[in-house]
Amino acid sequence: MVAIHPQKIVGKWETGIALDFHTTSSTPIGYNEAGYMQFDTVRPEIAELLYQLKYQHKQDAAQGIIEAAAAFVTPHRAKFDLLIPVPPSTARAVQPVLVLAHGIGQAVGLPVVECITTTRPTAQLKNETDPEKRKELVDGLYSVNPTHTAGKNVLLFDDLFRSGSTMNAITDVLLEQGQAAIVRALTITKTRSNQ
Repeated sequence: MVAIHPQKIVGKWETGIALDFHTTSSTPIGYNEAGYMQFDTVRPEIAELLYQLKYQHKQDAAQGIIEAAAAFVTPHRAKFDLLIPVPPSTARAVQPVLVLAHGIGQAVGLPVVECITTTRPTAQLKNETDPEKRKELVDGLYSVNPTHTAGKNVLLFDDLFRSGSTMNAITDVLLEQGQAAIVRALTITKTRSNQ
C-alpha cells in the first residue's frame, strides 16, 4: 500500500483532507540549455505516482493512488452520497482527475457524477499567484444542475490543492445553486504554500 500522510485542507467545505504534500523538497540545481531553472524535486510516494500519471502519462501509476485513496475513504463512506470531480482545466487525452475519481468511486461503491460545468473557457490558475486575481478568474466560472446534488452529501475531489480558489468556488456553487446538503473535500496532494 502506498504510504500517505493526510493533511487538513481548509475552505468553504465542511471538512477537507489532502492525502499528502505535493513535494517534500525542491532544490534549484542550475539552468538548462533553454535558460530554465531546473530543480531536484523530492516527492512523497503518492505525489510521485501523481506526477507520473499527469506528466509522464504512466497510466499504471493510477492504481496505487486509487488504492490508497479508497483505503482512506472507506471508513467514512457512509458520509457521502456521491463523488464529484473538479472539471479538468487542461486538455489532455486522458484526464488524471477523472481517472482517479472514477477509480476511487468504483473501489468504494460511490457514484461519480461529472455535473460541474464551466460557463466559459477556463484560465490556468497554477501560474497565477495573486489571490485576488485567482478569485476573479473563478468567479462565475462554474455551474451545476441541482438534479444531481439537491439534498446530497457530496465528496468534492481534485488531484491537487494549492490555494483552494477552484474548490471554494465549486463548493459555493454546490451549496447554493446545487442545493447540496454538505460538501466535504478530498485531494491527492497539497502544495506547501498556497501560491
